[in-house]
Amino acid sequence: MRRPDIAITGLGLVTPAGNTVEANWETLCRGHSVATTDPLLEGLPVDFSCRVMDFDAEAELGRLAQRLDPFSQFAVVAARQAVVDAGLEPTAWRGERVGVVLGVGSTSLNTYETVFQHLHTGKPERVSPLTMPRSLPNMAAGEVALDLGAQGPNFTVSTACASGATAIGVARDLLRSGTCDIVLTGGTEGARNRLSSACFARMRALSRRRDQPALASRPFDTARDGFVLGEGAAVLVLERLSAARARRAPVQALLRGYGASADAHHPISPHPEGRGVLQAIAAALEDGGCRPDDIGHINAHGTSTPRNDALEAAALTRVFGDRTPPVTAPKGVIGHSLGAAGAIEAAYTVLALRHRTVPPVANFQAQDTDHEIDIVAGAPRPVRADTALSFSFGFGGQNAVLLFTAS
Repeated sequence: MRRPDIAITGLGLVTPAGNTVEANWETLCRGHSVATTDPLLEGLPVDFSCRVMDFDAEAELGRLAQRLDPFSQFAVVAARQAVVDAGLEPTAWRGERVGVVLGVGSTSLNTYETVFQHLHTGKPERVSPLTMPRSLPNMAAGEVALDLGAQGPNFTVSTACASGATAIGVARDLLRSGTCDIVLTGGTEGARNRLSSACFARMRALSRRRDQPALASRPFDTARDGFVLGEGAAVLVLERLSAARARRAPVQALLRGYGASADAHHPISPHPEGRGVLQAIAAALEDGGCRPDDIGHINAHGTSTPRNDALEAAALTRVFGDRTPPVTAPKGVIGHSLGAAGAIEAAYTVLALRHRTVPPVANFQAQDTDHEIDIVAGAPRPVRADTALSFSFGFGGQNAVLLFTAS
């Protein structure tokens, strides 16, 4: 049985690169990191991050903002943008046929810090009754459904830093199976918090360039020393292509393939031979009916950590040989938004196909010579590519690869 083509008809983005799709694309193409010293992290070994700037939750959401933690605020605003971009009207759709699937890595750690402080000081009466409904990981998807009247399947998936990409793959399956007609999908994360910064710093996963935050995130560069915490959300509207065309929707790209795997190797470190990554790439290519030679652009996971980038580059050369497709890695610009990263970068991959342009990797000067790949650096590169892969990998050995084609 022929599987239906899945169209992306709307995008919504709230990230350190901007709070609209247009602002994100402009910032991404400039190729400069937005990392700055972060007052929230003052006094910690790593006190800088990539922040969502100029985001006024009350102006965007009104009284609703008061009951939402940032990860849900970002998700609701991005979902509203995506629905408008898709030309959809929630008051007119069949709500029971509209699903929401979001990826979330972790949730309201800033809220928990405050709650634990109240408990530690013997003041349980100061714990907000909204703490639980604000902080449960499913609440971002739940609040999007509440806001937009989406009454179909509604849930959150969590595969660490692959969560956003995994959610998109699961959403695709809901459409292929006929369970939904529309799915709002993506990921969201409020990763800027003192606990995350302290933990990742102790793991030596974060860059220590406190004197030069804007030069800290440098995927695949020989001088990379760790990632930079980010935050934000991306929501994509997915529909079957036939339905999108029937309502004359603006089809921005097609989601043709999805591959997922587990390294089953180590809680944190990826498999040294990249077996899980290679398996996920192969699965996405097979699912999309493509060969390696068909791929014209790669959005790499590219965290800017020494080991992960080296293993990813090695995997790329094993699949594509000495001449890899042009490679970009947005974490150089916006940092690492953990559970939201895969969704944000999926949206960026759609934009790259739409504009036929690959944005540059920030702060890239030279790469390891063991496995050289075609890094786009310095300026955006025009390409004629109509097929692209987006990679996302996470703790627990979680791997997710999405394959997109131009519409």
